Amino acid sequence: ERTQKSATLTMKVSASFISAGPGVASMASALLWATSSTNAFLAPSSSTHSFGARSTPVASSSPSSIASRASSSSCILPRQNSDLHERTRSSIQTSTSLYSSSSPSSPISSPTAEDECDVLVLGSGPAARAIATLLSSPNAVDAAATSSPPLDVLLADSNYDRRWIPNYGVWQDEWLSIRDLFFSFGHSLDDDDCIDRAWSKTDCYFGGSFDIPAEERMRLDRAYCRIDRDGLRRCLSPENDEGGKARYRVLRARHVSKATSINIYSPAGSLVHDDEGSTILLQSKPFSSGEDRGKEPATTTRVRAKLIIDCTGHESRLVLKDDRDSAPPPGYQIAYGMLAKLNEDSIPDKTRCGPYDKDAMTLFDYRTDHFPPDSLEASKAETAPTFMYVMPLNDNRVFFEETSLVARPAVSFRECKDRCRTRLEYLGITVEDIEEEEYCYIPMGGPLPARDQRVVGFGGAAAMVHPSTGYHLCRAMMGAGAVARAVREELASSSKSKAEYNPDRAAARAYDAIWTPDNIAQRNFAVFGGEFLMKQRVRGLRGFFDGFFKLPLPLWGGFLAGWPGLPNNERHETWSARLVFGLTFVSKLPLPVALDMLAAIVGYSISEGLALPQSVTPLLGLPEGYEYKEKGMAVGDVAAKAEARRMILESGVEEVVPVDFEDSSSAAAATTANAVVVEDVAAESKVDVVESDVVEEESAPFA
Repeated sequence: ERTQKSATLTMKVSASFISAGPGVASMASALLWATSSTNAFLAPSSSTHSFGARSTPVASSSPSSIASRASSSSCILPRQNSDLHERTRSSIQTSTSLYSSSSPSSPISSPTAEDECDVLVLGSGPAARAIATLLSSPNAVDAAATSSPPLDVLLADSNYDRRWIPNYGVWQDEWLSIRDLFFSFGHSLDDDDCIDRAWSKTDCYFGGSFDIPAEERMRLDRAYCRIDRDGLRRCLSPENDEGGKARYRVLRARHVSKATSINIYSPAGSLVHDDEGSTILLQSKPFSSGEDRGKEPATTTRVRAKLIIDCTGHESRLVLKDDRDSAPPPGYQIAYGMLAKLNEDSIPDKTRCGPYDKDAMTLFDYRTDHFPPDSLEASKAETAPTFMYVMPLNDNRVFFEETSLVARPAVSFRECKDRCRTRLEYLGITVEDIEEEEYCYIPMGGPLPARDQRVVGFGGAAAMVHPSTGYHLCRAMMGAGAVARAVREELASSSKSKAEYNPDRAAARAYDAIWTPDNIAQRNFAVFGGEFLMKQRVRGLRGFFDGFFKLPLPLWGGFLAGWPGLPNNERHETWSARLVFGLTFVSKLPLPVALDMLAAIVGYSISEGLALPQSVTPLLGLPEGYEYKEKGMAVGDVAAKAEARRMILESGVEEVVPVDFEDSSSAAAATTANAVVVEDVAAESKVDVVESDVVEEESAPFA
């Protein structure tokens, strides 16, 4: 009976396409067979285009039933296309194995649940929770945010319940700007919840070069804060989770896809885009240890979203970098940190730990006098510099971190750990207990995301880390505001005007909110800074930062911010502002460092192209941004085709107008008619598949 139905449907399709050419009817038959064979496990559910539903279970055919339908439908393929038949069947069988939970090599089990949302956010770090919070925030205060309603946001990460490990340090004025931004969306970030410790003073040590005494301290009149990572995590969590305040939903599952080209992913069918959104498979992690081991296997949820935002980090598997970008590869900030409890029994002055004032945060200590002169350790510290970063907390608890600012290749963690302990021993600081250890790994710089991607990278996935400093938290949280407004406005505008939603335009608007041409130019300037820093020995870095912090605070503060909306960034947003900064900065540097920088500017401009000159002059314009550009259909020379069509109709010799010369309105009408036939055929085919599922599900256990 199924074979007879398939033959009837094939005749309908073939009749609708027969005028297009002798081979199209056979191709249509092959496509029909492939669609009917794979619809049950590859295509979105029947509610594909109805967004907003919550998670629901979904029935799934077993691989054996799919294979059975494929083999029973093979008779509809014409004999002359037997090789096409074999290739198509091979492709379908390969795809089937990807979703077969019984196959030991298959990475994805059959979907057991479905969910739909406006925006799917992948990841659960600060960037992910920040953008999810603002997208779903219901009570916006400012006009821009009020004009767009909150969205149904689903945040997915199998590691959602893990505690955040990094120790986040921020400038106090930057944090206040973040707090104001979130308040404008109706979301409060109270200092009592989010700030663990604040210091009114920030210290630096650059002694040992350029006649700067080793004991000399540079004090910066700018307050610094340590983020309470647990408190911030709670504030950016949903209301039903740890007393949070956000409104997004959570799915403890991860994606299994890997981008192989722009908008193409492996395994096949694990992430698919269409003209209304995206469908992605998310897999939960099975219990693999403890009492719950083996009790709950991995489950797969098929999620339908209008937009996907990837916040899974610097080395995302979904967001590809632009291979046309001339930017050098990323450098790496490596650090070993420890939260230590000190033994201060023999220390008379409890207001200090070694040379460090407990009432101040120490941002840089680039001294190397803790190594014996002319030793191998001293030589390594000269050529691969690291600095100490100190956060005195309460009583005798202090966070120490030995950091390699940026290097390519990265300095080893072992080197950082050994140097940290050597420095503390030399300074007479006795560690009684280590409460926590941190291994910090931050890629800096590198190319930006490729254009025309439907998955929006955000945070590290969008290369938002400062290329010269490694600062990221405030940049990501401030950037979340611009992206949230762009996405909310895009989805709201299509809803209000009842215009067709364009996911390509939505993704482009989100990327353009992150990387405007002006922001890209500012980043290019900072990328050069990172390249210069990683080539410096410790002597050059001491001179660099000694001159840097002698600049007026708005100039150096704006460079460290490097993101629209953060304090003092206006001092770096234009080419003229950057040029003024650069000239002023060079004048503050020791002569050898200044000459080295001027030579580096010339060499970098020759080797890396226009990026740096473009950032400090108006003559070369701005870099290419991410603004949406509609892809038009090729129409050719309309006048020439119209002339040919008219002459053929008037000639009396030729009776049939070739396809290339057909009137576009007539062709569109024919396409619409064919589409209606195909939809009818697909509907009948789908009913047939559903009917067969009911019968075969009775004899096949649910996987």
